[in-house]
Amino acid sequence: MKKNRVAIVMGSKTDLKVMQEASKILAEFKIPFDIKIVSAHRTPEDMVQFAKTAAEKYGVIIAGAGGAAHLPGMIASLTILPVIGVPVTTTQLNGLDALLSIAQMPAGIPVATVAIDNASNAAILAARILGLNDEKISQKLVSFQKEQKKKVQKMNRELKSKT
Repeated sequence: MKKNRVAIVMGSKTDLKVMQEASKILAEFKIPFDIKIVSAHRTPEDMVQFAKTAAEKYGVIIAGAGGAAHLPGMIASLTILPVIGVPVTTTQLNGLDALLSIAQMPAGIPVATVAIDNASNAAILAARILGLNDEKISQKLVSFQKEQKKKVQKMNRELKSKT
């Protein structure tokens, strides 16, 4: 069975605030993870080494990047693991550049892409992927969805009581 560990990688320390949201979700689901900086532009050899050996340790990779956002696609080109890209906001184009860069991968190099700065959804998607072969994770996802439903129902009750 594949390892149920997730790699959370990002291009620079400035991405950490966004990417930490993925670590919170994974911790909630009790899914082990590693978090590190792997720059496609400043440390390309390290990125290549990471991507080529990732399947030995991980089941899914979450890769966040801003600007040109090459990291998710470059990693995806070097591994068979599912890669989930998180476009990170930069000051120039508010993350739209990263979103387009990550989403517009060429045929044969898939990168699942979540909304700008939405590392939480990347972690939930990683849990869903791992949950296909892990009953404990699958059950945590079922509980998570039930809690989401309860929150919405509670909001509706509160709204109704105010009208």
